[in-house]
Amino acid sequence: MRFASLGSGSEGNALVVEAASGHTTTRVLLDCGFSAKELDRRLARLQLGIDALDAIVITHEHSDHIGSALTLARKWSLPLYMSWGTAKAVGAESADIDLHVLWGDETAAIGDLEVLPYTVPHDAREPLQFVFSDGVRRLGVLTDVGTSTPHITAMLSGCDALVLECNHDARMLATSRYPQSLKARIGGSHGHLSNDAAAEILAALDRSRLTHVVAAHLSQQNNLPELAQAALANVLGSAQEEVRVASQELGFDWIGCGAA
Repeated sequence: MRFASLGSGSEGNALVVEAASGHTTTRVLLDCGFSAKELDRRLARLQLGIDALDAIVITHEHSDHIGSALTLARKWSLPLYMSWGTAKAVGAESADIDLHVLWGDETAAIGDLEVLPYTVPHDAREPLQFVFSDGVRRLGVLTDVGTSTPHITAMLSGCDALVLECNHDARMLATSRYPQSLKARIGGSHGHLSNDAAAEILAALDRSRLTHVVAAHLSQQNNLPELAQAALANVLGSAQEEVRVASQELGFDWIGCGAA
């Protein structure tokens, strides 16, 4: 199993997760926060096209995550997976698409991938985050969440790779030009994780199998890659550069789950 980001941040999010059994290959797109044309351009960096995807999985209805998902699902006959709350929020339940409703803690099988959704506190209708598995390795994804919960800790413990939101540096957010209402939303219990909050989540996990950590969904106004890297590296006891960062423009290239 391997994964790659097409871009991560408030201007658009998309992550490709791939698993192969020897005879078949399954590719799932987690979130689709770009236009169809832009998504195709970004997929080309991975030598892929939209026709190489087997399904789209959506975390929640915010535009930087849902993007062109309904358009792609309709045009390319791609199965679209999301919670019922998300489906209602974007009108997917009445759209002419192959809709699959996900429920927290109920595993869905998509080809060679097991997709396990779990609930999180975020200011959306019924947001989900995900753990992906090929039956051997586990990839945990946590973005767009305001605070940790015991359930999040349980879900992400024992993963081989982790994509973890490090949205903002608390000091940079506090001194930013954002209006106070927006600062309160971002830093609130249903907003986004600070670097320190992400580090606390990482510290609470069973990291015995963890080989890759990626800092994701960084604010371009209220964070710096090196600050996010330092916060997570301190928990891991590793060099700062060993923590990868998913950028808005480039995302990151393929990473193999469990591969050193």
